[in-house]
Amino acid sequence: MPWFEGFESRSFEVNGTSINARFSRVVPGDPLRPALLLLHGFPQSHVMWHRVAQRLANDYFLVMPDLRGYGDSSKTAGLPDHSNYSKRNMAHDMAGVMDALGISRFYLCGHDRGGRVAHRLALDYAARVQKLCIIDIAPTLDMYEGRSMTEPYMAFARAYYHWFHMLQPAPLPEIMMGANHPETARAYLHAKLGGWGSAGLNYIEPQALAEYERCFCNTEALHAACEDYRASAGVDLEHDRESRTQHLKLACDLLVLWGERGVVHRLFDPIALWEAQCSGEVSGQAMPAGHFIPEEQPEATAQALRAFFS
Repeated sequence: MPWFEGFESRSFEVNGTSINARFSRVVPGDPLRPALLLLHGFPQSHVMWHRVAQRLANDYFLVMPDLRGYGDSSKTAGLPDHSNYSKRNMAHDMAGVMDALGISRFYLCGHDRGGRVAHRLALDYAARVQKLCIIDIAPTLDMYEGRSMTEPYMAFARAYYHWFHMLQPAPLPEIMMGANHPETARAYLHAKLGGWGSAGLNYIEPQALAEYERCFCNTEALHAACEDYRASAGVDLEHDRESRTQHLKLACDLLVLWGERGVVHRLFDPIALWEAQCSGEVSGQAMPAGHFIPEEQPEATAQALRAFFS
Protein backbone atom coordinates (compact mmCIF):
# COMPACT_ATOMS: atom_id res chain seq x y z
CA MET A 1 0.00 0.00 0.00
CA PRO A 2 1.43 3.43 -0.89
CA TRP A 3 0.19 4.72 2.49
CA PHE A 4 2.72 2.49 4.24
CA GLU A 5 5.79 3.27 2.18
CA GLY A 6 8.77 3.04 4.52
CA PHE A 7 7.18 0.30 6.62
CA GLU A 8 7.75 -3.45 6.72
CA SER A 9 5.14 -6.14 7.29
CA ARG A 10 5.42 -9.71 8.52
CA SER A 11 3.78 -12.29 10.74
CA PHE A 12 5.00 -13.05 14.24
CA GLU A 13 4.46 -16.46 15.82
CA VAL A 14 3.75 -15.51 19.43
CA ASN A 15 1.63 -16.88 22.25
CA GLY A 16 0.45 -19.82 20.17
CA THR A 17 -0.92 -17.69 17.33
CA SER A 18 0.17 -15.74 14.27
CA ILE A 19 0.02 -11.96 14.53
CA ASN A 20 0.39 -9.82 11.42
CA ALA A 21 2.06 -6.47 12.03
CA ARG A 22 3.37 -3.52 10.08
CA PHE A 23 6.28 -1.57 11.55
CA SER A 24 8.78 1.14 10.71
CA ARG A 25 11.70 0.16 8.53
CA VAL A 26 14.99 0.72 10.34
CA VAL A 27 17.56 2.54 8.21
CA PRO A 28 21.13 1.48 9.08
CA GLY A 29 22.91 4.23 10.95
CA ASP A 30 19.74 6.01 12.05
CA PRO A 31 19.08 6.17 15.79
CA LEU A 32 16.09 4.12 16.89
CA ARG A 33 13.13 6.42 17.42
CA PRO A 34 10.90 6.00 20.49
CA ALA A 35 8.59 3.03 19.96
CA LEU A 36 4.84 3.61 19.70
CA LEU A 37 2.46 0.64 19.57
CA LEU A 38 -0.86 1.45 17.85
CA LEU A 39 -3.81 -0.93 18.33
CA HIS A 40 -6.92 -0.83 16.14
CA GLY A 41 -10.52 -1.66 17.03
CA PHE A 42 -13.65 -3.36 15.69
CA PRO A 43 -14.43 -3.90 12.84
CA GLN A 44 -11.13 -2.76 11.35
CA SER A 45 -7.44 -3.68 11.11
CA HIS A 46 -4.12 -1.87 11.45
CA VAL A 47 -4.98 -0.08 8.19
CA MET A 48 -7.06 2.39 10.22
CA TRP A 49 -3.80 4.03 11.34
CA HIS A 50 -2.52 4.81 7.85
CA ARG A 51 -3.21 8.55 7.96
CA VAL A 52 -1.82 8.95 11.48
CA ALA A 53 1.21 6.82 10.60
CA GLN A 54 2.11 9.13 7.70
CA ARG A 55 2.23 12.04 10.12
CA LEU A 56 4.19 10.28 12.90
CA ALA A 57 6.59 8.23 10.80
CA ASN A 58 9.53 10.60 11.36
CA ASP A 59 8.97 10.83 15.12
CA TYR A 60 8.45 7.24 16.28
CA PHE A 61 9.26 3.65 15.54
CA LEU A 62 5.66 2.67 14.81
CA VAL A 63 4.31 -0.83 15.38
CA MET A 64 0.80 -1.51 14.04
CA PRO A 65 -0.41 -5.11 14.54
CA ASP A 66 -3.67 -6.75 13.59
CA LEU A 67 -5.23 -7.98 16.81
CA ARG A 68 -5.88 -11.69 17.18
CA GLY A 69 -8.98 -12.46 15.10
CA TYR A 70 -8.71 -9.35 12.92
CA GLY A 71 -6.97 -8.29 9.73
CA ASP A 72 -4.44 -10.88 8.60
CA SER A 73 -3.78 -12.30 12.06
CA SER A 74 -4.96 -15.80 13.00
CA LYS A 75 -8.69 -16.34 13.46
CA THR A 76 -8.86 -19.48 15.55
CA ALA A 77 -12.06 -20.90 17.00
CA GLY A 78 -12.97 -19.66 20.45
CA LEU A 79 -12.51 -21.84 23.51
CA PRO A 80 -15.58 -22.74 25.59
CA ASP A 81 -14.75 -19.95 28.08
CA HIS A 82 -13.58 -17.59 25.26
CA SER A 83 -10.32 -17.04 27.17
CA ASN A 84 -8.16 -17.20 24.05
CA TYR A 85 -9.84 -13.91 23.06
CA SER A 86 -9.55 -12.33 26.50
CA LYS A 87 -7.93 -8.90 26.54
CA ARG A 88 -5.27 -10.37 28.83
CA ASN A 89 -4.37 -12.97 26.22
CA MET A 90 -4.51 -10.44 23.39
CA ALA A 91 -2.27 -8.12 25.42
CA HIS A 92 0.15 -11.03 25.79
CA ASP A 93 0.16 -11.31 21.98
CA MET A 94 1.19 -7.65 21.73
CA ALA A 95 3.92 -8.03 24.33
CA GLY A 96 5.23 -10.97 22.28
CA VAL A 97 5.37 -8.88 19.11
CA MET A 98 7.33 -6.16 20.90
CA ASP A 99 9.67 -8.81 22.33
CA ALA A 100 10.25 -10.15 18.82
CA LEU A 101 11.18 -6.64 17.68
CA GLY A 102 13.56 -6.23 20.62
CA ILE A 103 11.55 -3.42 22.21
CA SER A 104 11.37 -3.47 26.00
CA ARG A 105 9.57 -0.17 26.70
CA PHE A 106 7.17 1.73 24.51
CA TYR A 107 4.38 4.24 24.21
CA LEU A 108 0.93 2.75 23.65
CA CYS A 109 -2.29 3.90 22.00
CA GLY A 110 -5.47 1.94 21.41
CA HIS A 111 -8.77 2.75 19.72
CA ASP A 112 -12.02 0.91 20.49
CA ARG A 113 -11.23 -2.80 21.13
CA GLY A 114 -7.58 -1.93 20.81
CA GLY A 115 -8.08 0.47 23.70
CA ARG A 116 -9.39 -2.37 25.85
CA VAL A 117 -6.38 -4.50 24.94
CA ALA A 118 -4.14 -1.50 25.67
CA HIS A 119 -5.78 -1.03 29.08
CA ARG A 120 -5.03 -4.63 30.05
CA LEU A 121 -1.54 -4.45 28.54
CA ALA A 122 -0.71 -1.37 30.62
CA LEU A 123 -1.99 -3.11 33.77
CA ASP A 124 -0.25 -6.45 33.24
CA TYR A 125 2.99 -5.01 31.79
CA ALA A 126 3.18 -1.76 33.73
CA ALA A 127 6.98 -1.58 33.65
CA ARG A 128 6.98 -1.64 29.85
CA VAL A 129 4.32 0.98 29.03
CA GLN A 130 5.70 4.51 29.37
CA LYS A 131 2.52 6.39 28.52
CA LEU A 132 -0.95 5.32 27.36
CA CYS A 133 -3.57 6.92 25.10
CA ILE A 134 -7.11 5.53 24.99
CA ILE A 135 -9.43 6.59 22.16
CA ASP A 136 -13.23 6.68 22.44
CA ILE A 137 -13.88 4.15 25.18
CA ALA A 138 -14.67 4.13 28.88
CA PRO A 139 -13.50 1.17 31.00
CA THR A 140 -15.28 -2.03 29.98
CA LEU A 141 -16.60 -2.87 33.44
CA ASP A 142 -18.01 0.63 33.93
CA MET A 143 -19.76 0.58 30.57
CA TYR A 144 -21.38 -2.81 31.21
CA GLU A 145 -22.45 -1.74 34.70
CA GLY A 146 -23.69 1.67 33.56
CA ARG A 147 -21.53 3.84 35.84
CA SER A 148 -21.50 7.60 35.38
CA MET A 149 -24.21 7.46 32.73
CA THR A 150 -26.04 10.62 31.77
CA GLU A 151 -29.07 8.81 30.31
CA PRO A 152 -30.97 5.61 31.21
CA TYR A 153 -29.15 2.34 30.45
CA MET A 154 -31.58 1.66 27.62
CA ALA A 155 -29.84 4.42 25.64
CA PHE A 156 -26.54 2.57 25.88
CA ALA A 157 -28.09 -0.79 25.02
CA ARG A 158 -29.76 0.76 21.98
CA ALA A 159 -26.61 2.53 20.73
CA TYR A 160 -24.27 -0.42 21.40
CA TYR A 161 -26.72 -3.24 20.77
CA HIS A 162 -23.92 -5.21 19.08
CA TRP A 163 -22.26 -5.67 22.48
CA PHE A 164 -25.24 -7.75 23.60
CA HIS A 165 -25.93 -9.39 20.25
CA MET A 166 -22.39 -10.62 19.57
CA LEU A 167 -21.94 -12.19 23.00
CA GLN A 168 -24.80 -14.64 22.38
CA PRO A 169 -23.77 -18.29 21.84
CA ALA A 170 -22.38 -19.29 18.46
CA PRO A 171 -23.33 -19.59 15.71
CA LEU A 172 -26.49 -17.44 15.71
CA PRO A 173 -24.82 -14.00 15.86
CA GLU A 174 -22.32 -15.02 13.20
CA ILE A 175 -25.13 -16.22 10.93
CA MET A 176 -27.12 -13.02 11.43
CA MET A 177 -24.03 -10.90 10.70
CA GLY A 178 -23.48 -12.67 7.38
CA ALA A 179 -21.48 -15.85 7.90
CA ASN A 180 -21.31 -17.54 4.47
CA HIS A 181 -23.10 -14.52 2.96
CA PRO A 182 -20.50 -11.87 2.02
CA GLU A 183 -23.06 -9.30 0.87
CA THR A 184 -24.83 -9.42 4.24
CA ALA A 185 -21.50 -9.17 6.06
CA ARG A 186 -20.53 -6.21 3.88
CA ALA A 187 -23.79 -4.41 4.68
CA TYR A 188 -23.23 -5.05 8.39
CA LEU A 189 -19.65 -3.77 8.16
CA HIS A 190 -20.71 -0.60 6.34
CA ALA A 191 -23.41 0.08 8.92
CA LYS A 192 -20.88 -0.15 11.72
CA LEU A 193 -18.20 1.94 9.99
CA GLY A 194 -20.75 4.64 9.18
CA GLY A 195 -22.38 4.68 12.61
CA TRP A 196 -21.65 5.85 16.16
CA GLY A 197 -21.61 9.50 15.14
CA SER A 198 -19.32 9.03 12.14
CA ALA A 199 -22.00 10.14 9.66
CA GLY A 200 -21.40 7.71 6.81
CA LEU A 201 -18.38 6.28 5.02
CA ASN A 202 -16.99 9.39 3.34
CA TYR A 203 -14.04 9.54 5.74
CA ILE A 204 -12.70 6.19 4.44
CA GLU A 205 -10.71 5.89 1.20
CA PRO A 206 -12.00 3.17 -1.16
CA GLN A 207 -8.71 1.25 -0.75
CA ALA A 208 -9.09 1.20 3.05
CA LEU A 209 -12.74 0.15 2.83
CA ALA A 210 -11.75 -2.66 0.47
CA GLU A 211 -9.20 -3.86 3.02
CA TYR A 212 -11.80 -3.88 5.80
CA GLU A 213 -14.18 -5.81 3.56
CA ARG A 214 -11.51 -8.34 2.59
CA CYS A 215 -10.56 -9.06 6.19
CA PHE A 216 -13.99 -8.90 7.87
CA CYS A 217 -16.51 -10.40 5.45
CA ASN A 218 -15.87 -14.09 6.02
CA THR A 219 -17.06 -16.71 8.47
CA GLU A 220 -13.78 -17.02 10.41
CA ALA A 221 -13.48 -13.26 10.98
CA LEU A 222 -17.10 -12.90 12.11
CA HIS A 223 -16.64 -15.73 14.59
CA ALA A 224 -13.40 -14.23 15.92
CA ALA A 225 -15.03 -10.81 16.37
CA CYS A 226 -17.91 -12.39 18.29
CA GLU A 227 -15.40 -14.26 20.46
CA ASP A 228 -13.75 -10.92 21.26
CA TYR A 229 -17.09 -9.59 22.53
CA ARG A 230 -17.98 -12.84 24.30
CA ALA A 231 -14.71 -12.61 26.20
CA SER A 232 -15.40 -8.97 27.11
CA ALA A 233 -18.72 -9.91 28.70
CA GLY A 234 -17.23 -12.82 30.65
CA VAL A 235 -13.58 -13.52 31.36
CA ASP A 236 -12.55 -9.88 30.82
CA LEU A 237 -14.99 -8.72 33.49
CA GLU A 238 -13.56 -11.32 35.86
CA HIS A 239 -10.06 -9.96 35.23
CA ASP A 240 -11.24 -6.36 35.65
CA ARG A 241 -13.03 -7.09 38.93
CA GLU A 242 -9.97 -8.94 40.19
CA SER A 243 -7.75 -5.96 39.34
CA ARG A 244 -10.08 -3.58 41.16
CA THR A 245 -10.26 -5.83 44.19
CA GLN A 246 -6.47 -5.71 44.29
CA HIS A 247 -6.56 -1.90 43.83
CA LEU A 248 -4.49 -2.28 40.67
CA LYS A 249 -4.52 0.90 38.60
CA LEU A 250 -2.74 2.22 35.55
CA ALA A 251 0.66 3.44 36.69
CA CYS A 252 1.52 5.66 33.71
CA ASP A 253 0.12 8.98 32.55
CA LEU A 254 -3.02 8.63 30.44
CA LEU A 255 -4.47 10.63 27.56
CA VAL A 256 -8.16 10.10 26.80
CA LEU A 257 -9.63 11.18 23.45
CA TRP A 258 -13.26 10.76 22.47
CA GLY A 259 -15.57 11.92 19.68
CA GLU A 260 -17.99 14.71 20.48
CA ARG A 261 -20.59 13.12 18.19
CA GLY A 262 -20.08 9.63 19.64
CA VAL A 263 -21.80 7.43 22.19
CA VAL A 264 -19.09 7.75 24.86
CA HIS A 265 -19.42 11.55 24.83
CA ARG A 266 -23.21 11.42 25.02
CA LEU A 267 -23.60 8.80 27.72
CA PHE A 268 -20.47 8.73 29.89
CA ASP A 269 -17.95 10.92 31.71
CA PRO A 270 -14.73 9.41 30.30
CA ILE A 271 -12.29 11.57 32.26
CA ALA A 272 -13.90 10.78 35.61
CA LEU A 273 -14.11 7.07 34.86
CA TRP A 274 -10.49 6.83 33.74
CA GLU A 275 -9.22 8.97 36.63
CA ALA A 276 -10.71 6.37 38.97
CA GLN A 277 -8.60 3.68 37.26
CA CYS A 278 -5.30 5.54 36.94
CA SER A 279 -2.70 6.61 39.49
CA GLY A 280 -0.87 8.74 36.90
CA GLU A 281 -1.94 12.06 35.46
CA VAL A 282 -5.09 11.89 33.31
CA SER A 283 -5.78 14.43 30.58
CA GLY A 284 -8.04 14.44 27.56
CA GLN A 285 -10.45 16.15 25.25
CA ALA A 286 -13.42 15.64 22.97
CA MET A 287 -12.51 15.62 19.29
CA PRO A 288 -14.73 17.01 16.48
CA ALA A 289 -15.57 13.53 15.20
CA GLY A 290 -17.69 10.47 15.70
CA HIS A 291 -16.22 7.17 16.85
CA PHE A 292 -13.51 6.60 14.21
CA ILE A 293 -11.34 9.52 15.27
CA PRO A 294 -7.94 8.51 13.81
CA GLU A 295 -9.42 8.41 10.30
CA GLU A 296 -11.90 11.26 10.69
CA GLN A 297 -9.38 13.59 12.32
CA PRO A 298 -5.88 12.25 11.47
CA GLU A 299 -4.02 15.56 11.78
CA ALA A 300 -5.59 16.43 15.13
CA THR A 301 -5.03 12.87 16.37
CA ALA A 302 -1.37 12.92 15.34
CA GLN A 303 -0.85 16.30 16.99
CA ALA A 304 -2.45 15.12 20.22
CA LEU A 305 -0.32 11.96 20.30
CA ARG A 306 2.89 13.85 19.47
CA ALA A 307 2.25 16.41 22.22
CA PHE A 308 1.42 13.73 24.79
CA PHE A 309 4.23 11.30 24.00
CA SER A 310 6.93 13.95 23.54
